[in-house]
Amino acid sequence: MSTVMADMSVDRRSNILLPALVGGCAAAALDAASAFYTFGWRMPKGIAAGLLGASARQGGAGTWTLGLSLHFAILIVAAVLYGIASWRWTFMRVNFLLCGVYYGISVFLFMNLVVVPLSAFPLSFAPFPVSGLIEGMLMHVLLVGLPISLSYRVLGREGADLVSA
Repeated sequence: MSTVMADMSVDRRSNILLPALVGGCAAAALDAASAFYTFGWRMPKGIAAGLLGASARQGGAGTWTLGLSLHFAILIVAAVLYGIASWRWTFMRVNFLLCGVYYGISVFLFMNLVVVPLSAFPLSFAPFPVSGLIEGMLMHVLLVGLPISLSYRVLGREGADLVSA
Protein backbone atom coordinates (compact mmCIF):
# COMPACT_ATOMS: atom_id res chain seq x y z
CA MET A 1 0.00 0.00 0.00
CA SER A 2 2.77 2.46 0.90
CA THR A 3 4.62 1.67 -2.35
CA VAL A 4 1.53 2.57 -4.38
CA MET A 5 1.15 5.85 -2.46
CA ALA A 6 4.84 6.65 -2.99
CA ASP A 7 4.54 5.94 -6.73
CA MET A 8 1.47 8.18 -7.00
CA SER A 9 3.20 11.03 -5.19
CA VAL A 10 6.32 10.78 -7.40
CA ASP A 11 4.10 10.65 -10.49
CA ARG A 12 2.16 13.73 -9.38
CA ARG A 13 5.36 15.65 -8.58
CA SER A 14 6.87 14.84 -11.98
CA ASN A 15 3.63 15.91 -13.68
CA ILE A 16 3.89 19.26 -11.88
CA LEU A 17 7.64 19.89 -12.04
CA LEU A 18 8.35 19.42 -15.76
CA PRO A 19 5.55 21.77 -16.92
CA ALA A 20 6.52 24.20 -14.13
CA LEU A 21 10.13 24.33 -15.28
CA VAL A 22 9.25 24.62 -18.95
CA GLY A 23 6.38 27.07 -18.47
CA GLY A 24 8.15 29.08 -15.78
CA CYS A 25 11.36 29.39 -17.80
CA ALA A 26 9.45 30.25 -20.98
CA ALA A 27 7.41 32.89 -19.14
CA ALA A 28 10.55 34.30 -17.48
CA ALA A 29 12.44 34.48 -20.77
CA LEU A 30 9.53 36.13 -22.60
CA ASP A 31 8.83 38.57 -19.78
CA ALA A 32 12.54 39.39 -19.43
CA ALA A 33 12.80 40.07 -23.17
CA SER A 34 9.86 42.45 -22.90
CA ALA A 35 11.37 44.13 -19.82
CA PHE A 36 14.78 44.46 -21.52
CA TYR A 37 13.04 46.15 -24.43
CA THR A 38 11.13 48.50 -22.10
CA PHE A 39 13.72 49.21 -19.37
CA GLY A 40 17.01 48.33 -21.03
CA TRP A 41 19.76 46.07 -19.72
CA ARG A 42 19.46 47.51 -16.19
CA MET A 43 16.21 45.55 -15.63
CA PRO A 44 17.80 42.75 -13.53
CA LYS A 45 19.33 45.33 -11.20
CA GLY A 46 15.83 46.69 -10.64
CA ILE A 47 14.68 43.23 -9.59
CA ALA A 48 17.71 42.80 -7.33
CA ALA A 49 16.81 46.16 -5.75
CA GLY A 50 13.75 44.44 -4.33
CA LEU A 51 16.13 42.53 -2.06
CA LEU A 52 19.12 44.86 -1.81
CA GLY A 53 17.47 48.27 -1.94
CA ALA A 54 18.95 51.29 -3.71
CA SER A 55 22.49 49.90 -3.44
CA ALA A 56 21.66 47.48 -6.28
CA ARG A 57 22.16 50.32 -8.78
CA GLN A 58 25.88 50.37 -8.00
CA GLY A 59 26.18 46.59 -8.21
CA GLY A 60 28.04 44.82 -10.94
CA ALA A 61 27.64 41.50 -12.72
CA GLY A 62 26.78 39.67 -9.49
CA THR A 63 23.85 42.01 -8.80
CA TRP A 64 22.70 41.71 -12.42
CA THR A 65 22.86 37.90 -12.22
CA LEU A 66 21.03 37.90 -8.88
CA GLY A 67 18.20 39.96 -10.37
CA LEU A 68 17.82 37.73 -13.42
CA SER A 69 17.96 34.61 -11.23
CA LEU A 70 15.27 36.05 -8.95
CA HIS A 71 13.12 36.81 -12.00
CA PHE A 72 13.34 33.20 -13.18
CA ALA A 73 12.80 31.81 -9.67
CA ILE A 74 9.67 33.93 -9.13
CA LEU A 75 8.08 32.74 -12.35
CA ILE A 76 9.02 29.10 -11.78
CA VAL A 77 7.36 29.31 -8.35
CA ALA A 78 4.33 30.94 -10.00
CA ALA A 79 4.20 28.03 -12.44
CA VAL A 80 4.44 25.49 -9.59
CA LEU A 81 1.54 27.23 -7.83
CA TYR A 82 -0.51 27.06 -11.03
CA GLY A 83 0.29 23.35 -11.29
CA ILE A 84 -0.76 22.65 -7.71
CA ALA A 85 -4.01 24.53 -8.24
CA SER A 86 -4.67 22.71 -11.53
CA TRP A 87 -4.38 19.37 -9.75
CA ARG A 88 -7.03 20.51 -7.32
CA TRP A 89 -9.36 22.15 -9.84
CA THR A 90 -9.64 20.20 -13.08
CA PHE A 91 -11.33 23.09 -14.91
CA MET A 92 -7.89 24.74 -15.02
CA ARG A 93 -6.58 21.93 -17.19
CA VAL A 94 -9.67 21.84 -19.40
CA ASN A 95 -10.05 25.64 -19.81
CA PHE A 96 -6.35 26.39 -19.99
CA LEU A 97 -6.69 29.46 -22.24
CA LEU A 98 -9.19 31.23 -20.02
CA CYS A 99 -7.29 30.25 -16.87
CA GLY A 100 -4.02 31.43 -18.44
CA VAL A 101 -5.58 34.83 -19.08
CA TYR A 102 -6.79 35.12 -15.50
CA TYR A 103 -3.51 33.79 -14.11
CA GLY A 104 -1.45 36.34 -16.05
CA ILE A 105 -3.62 39.15 -14.66
CA SER A 106 -3.36 37.65 -11.15
CA VAL A 107 0.44 37.43 -11.30
CA PHE A 108 0.65 41.05 -12.50
CA LEU A 109 -1.63 42.32 -9.73
CA PHE A 110 0.07 40.25 -7.02
CA MET A 111 3.55 41.40 -8.03
CA ASN A 112 2.60 45.07 -8.29
CA LEU A 113 0.19 45.37 -5.38
CA VAL A 114 1.79 42.98 -2.85
CA VAL A 115 5.39 42.02 -3.67
CA VAL A 116 6.82 45.33 -4.92
CA PRO A 117 5.33 47.46 -2.10
CA LEU A 118 6.69 45.00 0.49
CA SER A 119 10.14 44.85 -1.12
CA ALA A 120 13.13 47.11 -0.58
CA PHE A 121 12.66 48.65 -4.05
CA PRO A 122 13.47 52.35 -3.60
CA LEU A 123 10.75 53.87 -5.83
CA SER A 124 6.97 53.71 -5.89
CA PHE A 125 5.08 53.17 -9.12
CA ALA A 126 1.65 53.92 -7.67
CA PRO A 127 -0.73 55.20 -8.79
CA PHE A 128 -0.70 53.41 -12.13
CA PRO A 129 -1.81 55.28 -15.22
CA VAL A 130 -4.65 53.35 -16.83
CA SER A 131 -2.67 52.80 -20.04
CA GLY A 132 0.25 51.32 -18.09
CA LEU A 133 -2.09 49.10 -16.10
CA ILE A 134 -3.74 47.73 -19.25
CA GLU A 135 -0.41 47.27 -21.03
CA GLY A 136 1.13 45.48 -18.02
CA MET A 137 -1.85 43.15 -17.68
CA LEU A 138 -1.90 42.38 -21.40
CA MET A 139 1.83 41.62 -21.41
CA HIS A 140 1.47 39.33 -18.39
CA VAL A 141 -1.45 37.52 -20.00
CA LEU A 142 0.50 36.89 -23.21
CA LEU A 143 3.99 36.40 -21.79
CA VAL A 144 3.33 34.82 -18.37
CA GLY A 145 -0.17 33.35 -17.91
CA LEU A 146 -0.61 31.66 -21.27
CA PRO A 147 2.86 30.04 -21.47
CA ILE A 148 2.38 28.60 -17.98
CA SER A 149 -1.14 27.28 -18.62
CA LEU A 150 -0.12 25.96 -22.05
CA SER A 151 2.84 24.09 -20.56
CA TYR A 152 0.51 22.23 -18.19
CA ARG A 153 -1.90 21.50 -21.03
CA VAL A 154 0.82 20.08 -23.28
CA LEU A 155 3.23 18.53 -20.76
CA GLY A 156 0.84 17.55 -17.98
CA ARG A 157 -0.68 14.10 -17.76
CA GLU A 158 -3.87 15.01 -19.67
CA GLY A 159 -1.88 16.95 -22.26
CA ALA A 160 0.47 14.04 -22.84
CA ASP A 161 -2.53 11.77 -23.33
CA LEU A 162 -4.05 14.21 -25.83
CA VAL A 163 -0.81 14.58 -27.79
CA SER A 164 -0.19 10.82 -28.01
CA ALA A 165 -3.80 10.03 -29.03
